[in-house]
Amino acid sequence: MTAKVINTEALLLRAVPYGESDLIATFLCETGGKIAAMARGARKSAKRFGGALEPFHTSEITLQDRGRDLTTLVEAKIVRVRVGIGSSLEAVDTAGIALRWARDLCPPRTEEPGAYRALIELLDALDSRASDARAELAFAALRILSEVGYALELDRCVVCGKPCPEDRAAMIDPVRGGIVCRSCGGGRFQVSAHVRQSAGAMQRGERILVTPEESAELVKIAEQAMTAHAEVGG
Repeated sequence: MTAKVINTEALLLRAVPYGESDLIATFLCETGGKIAAMARGARKSAKRFGGALEPFHTSEITLQDRGRDLTTLVEAKIVRVRVGIGSSLEAVDTAGIALRWARDLCPPRTEEPGAYRALIELLDALDSRASDARAELAFAALRILSEVGYALELDRCVVCGKPCPEDRAAMIDPVRGGIVCRSCGGGRFQVSAHVRQSAGAMQRGERILVTPEESAELVKIAEQAMTAHAEVGG
């Protein structure tokens, strides 16, 4: 079978040692979605792929695809370096969490341009260290959830369809997909009207000012929703 050549920008999601000198690298690609590739000789020489198998940077990669589960990494070079992330433990932790979400939530070989952009914007923000890492993580969490098709229903009960006024607190069950009114058993979290509105805006790609406590609440809700659809955290 003739190999198909894939040229794309990509983010490294994970690299796992294989044999004595190889790595199996998983990328989220700008075109092609999540793709796993065999990087032969990558562990023998750090120069083999020019540092492109390090996390947080944007790389330009060339893959040979023969229609199998694993492609072959032919060439890789970094096109956007983000050294600022490595200078902050909080930024490293935040970036790692978001890349793990993408690895667990994005299906193989399915293009997810919105999720890819959300990750790029998060990494750029963490690299610049110009904004609050937890707020950026909350924004990325809700955006990624929405972009892969699992947006929470925040305007009405997911069971009976009863609308919830914008200025009212609500019970949310992330596993069931959004608001659950008291008549239908309620949800796992009671959130304020502002948190609910903020979550909805973030799902639409809008930036909303939130407190550190609200950021943590939003991340927790998003992670539980992700867990309902994929093995997030594995």
